[in-house]
Amino acid sequence: MNPMKRLKIIITGATGMVGEGVLQECIANDKVEKILLINRRPSGYAHPKIEEVLHSDFNNISSAADKLTGYDACYFCAGISSVGMNEEKYIRVTYDLTMNFARALSQANPEMVFCYVSGAGTDSTGKSRQMWARVKGKTENDLAKLPFKAVYHFRPAFMRSSKGAKHVKGLNKFINRLFPFFRIFSKTYFLTLEEVGRAMINVTLNGYSKNVVEVKDIAVLSKSE
Repeated sequence: MNPMKRLKIIITGATGMVGEGVLQECIANDKVEKILLINRRPSGYAHPKIEEVLHSDFNNISSAADKLTGYDACYFCAGISSVGMNEEKYIRVTYDLTMNFARALSQANPEMVFCYVSGAGTDSTGKSRQMWARVKGKTENDLAKLPFKAVYHFRPAFMRSSKGAKHVKGLNKFINRLFPFFRIFSKTYFLTLEEVGRAMINVTLNGYSKNVVEVKDIAVLSKSE
């Protein structure tokens, strides 16, 4: 892709901390020209770059299909904690939802880059004792089979939310307070969401040697041009 090209990006999950942080970086970054948000509820953001589509059922995006063409990448940040869920339900709201959305998107935009936020500890072998890790791993494996230009699986760990973030809750507020201390000991494992967003933009423009993008890879990509 031409490194001088300005990107048109689709973002899901902008009402969550990760999606919001990626959105904030895309707004601030001159490499991004247009942002299409697809959310179940309003993000609370208004900007000349942004168009927002409210869509309640990610398993069926046919009614929004006419808005999905002409984009360079999708940053799929939508997700939910597995706490309190059995495996069957978690598969429905994680694997099924993501795959149904991505299949429709790959038909509308086969030349786009798809970045999926799974998380550190995701297991693509299906052998993990952690249910969420197996489900996320299967999602990664099957996304890679779709006819996108490229699919990258982002596996961040601890992240600090961006300044002015509206969608920060619970443990993440605690991490934000202690982040400067954590960062002293690891400048790669403890990332900022600005770094995650920049890494997605840079991998869209320049590609990367790995499709599974671990924490240290995100740190590298965030600094590349």
